[in-house]
Parts: sequence; C-alpha cells; structure tokens
Amino acid sequence: MRQASEWVWELPMSGQMRVPGRVYANPYIVGHVLDEVKKGEWNPLTQLKNVACLPGLQKYALALPDLHVGYGACIGSVGAMDLQEGVIVFGLVGYDINCGLQTFVTPLTRKDVKGKEERLAEELYRVVPAGLGIGGKVRLDKDRVDEVLERGAHYAVENGLGLKEDLELMEEKGCIRGANAANVSPEAKARFEKQLGTLGSGNHYCEVQYVEQIYDEEAAKAFGLFRDQLIVSIHCGSRGLGHQVGSDYLKVLEKAMPGYGLTVPDRELACAPIQSEEGQRYLSAVYAGINCAFANREVLTHLARTCFEKTFELKAEEMPMLYGVAHNTAKLERHRVDGREKELLVQRKGATRSFGPGREEVPEKYRKVGQPVIIGGTMGTASYILKGTRTAMEETFGSTVHGAGRTMSRVGALKQWTGKGVVDELARRGIIIKGHGLKGIAEEAPGAYKDIDQVIDVVHHAGISSKVARVRPLICVKG
Repeated sequence: MRQASEWVWELPMSGQMRVPGRVYANPYIVGHVLDEVKKGEWNPLTQLKNVACLPGLQKYALALPDLHVGYGACIGSVGAMDLQEGVIVFGLVGYDINCGLQTFVTPLTRKDVKGKEERLAEELYRVVPAGLGIGGKVRLDKDRVDEVLERGAHYAVENGLGLKEDLELMEEKGCIRGANAANVSPEAKARFEKQLGTLGSGNHYCEVQYVEQIYDEEAAKAFGLFRDQLIVSIHCGSRGLGHQVGSDYLKVLEKAMPGYGLTVPDRELACAPIQSEEGQRYLSAVYAGINCAFANREVLTHLARTCFEKTFELKAEEMPMLYGVAHNTAKLERHRVDGREKELLVQRKGATRSFGPGREEVPEKYRKVGQPVIIGGTMGTASYILKGTRTAMEETFGSTVHGAGRTMSRVGALKQWTGKGVVDELARRGIIIKGHGLKGIAEEAPGAYKDIDQVIDVVHHAGISSKVARVRPLICVKG
C-alpha cells in the first residue's frame, strides 16, 4: 500500500487488477492490516486485490477501516458494478444477507432505569429469543414464508408485530422490490419457518444503550437524541435462510462461470453477469434475504418494546424508530462516475449505506442532515450514531463502516477469554450481559475487536460519515 492522503491508502494496480484498491485507514488500522498480512496468504489486502480483478468494477475496490478477512472478499468491502459489464458476486454479499442494525429511542434517561436494570435485563432475556438454532414464537408455513420474503417488514406490521410508522424509517422502507421467493430453495425456506423474530448467535445482540455524548446538536435533534437518553439497538440478519441462499448460489454461480468466460482467484468470489439468468436469479434471492431480515428485525423490535411497556409502563408509540440500516447487500443505486450519473449495482459486504443530505432515499424527516448511520461497537465499549455525507456520495458510493471489525478469529478469542470472565469483568463496569451460551460471549470479547473510537475517527475525518452521538451499553442480550 501507499498513502494517497491523510486517511486513504491505495493498492496500485498490478497483475490482473482492473482498478486500484483503496483503504480508508489511519496508522492504527494500517498496523492491524499489516499484522494480518504477516500471518499468511489470506489477508484483507490479498482479498482486496482479488476483488479488484472483477469485471465491471467502477473506480476502486473499496475497503473501510473495519476491514478483516471474510469469505472471498474482506468484511468491510464495497464494490460498485456497471450493469452491463459487471457481475454479481457471492463474496461481495456473503452468507448473512442483510445482517443489520435497527434502533429505537425511548423517553427514558439513565436516572429513570436506575435500580431496574436487572429486571429489564431479565425481561429482555426471557422475551427475545436468542441462541444457535433457537426458534421464535412466530411459526410460518410455506406460503407465509414466501410472503415474508416478498413483503419484508410490511408483513410484520400487517400482522401486529410492529408499528406502521417504523416502515418509513428503514432502508428501502422495509421492503426491497424485485424479491422472488420462487428463486429461494425449499431448504432455505424450511430453515426460516421457526426463526422469524429471533436473534441467533455470533455477533448478534439486543442492546440497551445510553447516549453518552452529542457531537452534532442539529443532527441529534433531527434524530430525536439527547444526552443520557436510553435507546435500544438490535443487530441481526436473515438467519438460516440467508446462509442457505448463499450456500445454494455459491454452487450455481461457480457452475455458471465457465459459460461466460469468467475466472476468479478465489472460488468464494464466484459470480455471474448481472444481466444473466443466473445473476438475476441470485439477485432476486438476495432481495428475498434482505426482506427476510427486515421482517426479522421488526418483530424483534416489537418484542423489545413489549419489555419496556411492561417494565416502565410505556406505550409502543412512545418509543419511535430512529432508523434501520442494512449490511451485506446488493442494491441498484444511482451514483456519479466520471462526471455523469449512472445506475450501478452496489455490493456492500460488512458495510453500511451513508447517504448524504438531499438524497430521495433518505427519509424526509432526515433529508436535510443526511441519513442516520448506526455503527455497532462491542458489548464492552461503545457504539456510534453517525450521519451520511455528500463526501460519501462522491468517494465511496454512499458507504461507510458497519462496526468495529475483528482483530482476531473466534478461535483466537476462545484462547484468551472465557465467557464467565467477560461477564464478570463487564459487570464490574456496570454492564449486564445476558447470554444463552458462555462460549459465544467469549468469542465476542471486546478485546477481539478493533478500537471503535479509532475506526470512527477515520470515517469522520475522511468525511464519509460524520459523528452525531456516542452511546454506551447498559444491557446486552446475546445468543
């Protein structure tokens, strides 16, 4: 890499690369990247270089400061494709389709919850289904699964599992057009029949947070945020359905490539031309997974609200949605390339949309300041609320980070921490952890992640998203 500006490093074109690679970073992030490079062949720079070899890629293969090794492409990748020459790529979407974050706000402050933290934590632990393979209270037959895949969060709201007002405050208003349930396998659908309204495991969570610091008073007011306020963030995705869609289409794309004269340096970058039959089928299945996750988060939001209703005698309407963002997606969007606007397929792998002021995709109530960007940190540090910017529209196809980004594998984390040790340490710091498995808590130890403040400083100073508020965890329910 060579440093192109204070906050940007570039990987020059070489070999089969069609565009340069670009990494948003500071010396701290670069240090972690180079540590990964030293460990072996598969590292984020190798993966960035591989992505840069794909046909139809516009401007750069992009990596954000939460980058770390993933399947095919590093987590923290963005690739924008020309619709005629470009390809849709398994590794630029991944298995956990539309893993994302949804946040609602409350009228409560830290003072209001004092002495009731354990009661609230127990209620959330009891009501919000979490854990590997755990099913929820909502049961779906095949026809209902199809309806969820094509209607997204609208299905949840229409069945009394969410607020109608929420829909305006999600990406795609909670339902992306073009999903076709017929292109999702029976095996994928079967995996979701009992999973609507479930957190799952891994890095997914339901977290009660308080607003520790406000950086941008105007944006905070537009977002409905104030100092010491309690908010709730839910992080999860499309569960087993999304994973099965990925597994199914990895094989489909791999089989299709020779017929289109495509070769890739890593099988998990298997792809097909966007306009091909296989490409269109995969895209419609990804859309179905996106809608599945929108519905899942809306049901979880409904369940979390019921816990506050019971514990604090609030009404659901008193806890409005802040916003819902999506990671691991492929979306048709209009962006400027070489001075002209064109429609592209933007694939974000472990990255978040960061649309700036004036974009019609941003809800009207936020359009003057830019979309809310919700960034998850770790259960022991902090998370951030940012806003989208015009610079992101110019440089990163309206994209920014999605989280802190790991510094070590889950296996590595298990060698350094125990679940009980993490729970006890965080309890001493006033953070209640309710987990359905100690192993999963150890895997998600805060020390296994980058310093979230460093990551946010990069995107803030680079201008691809801007700080609005810093929030701290009080209660975290884990799978």
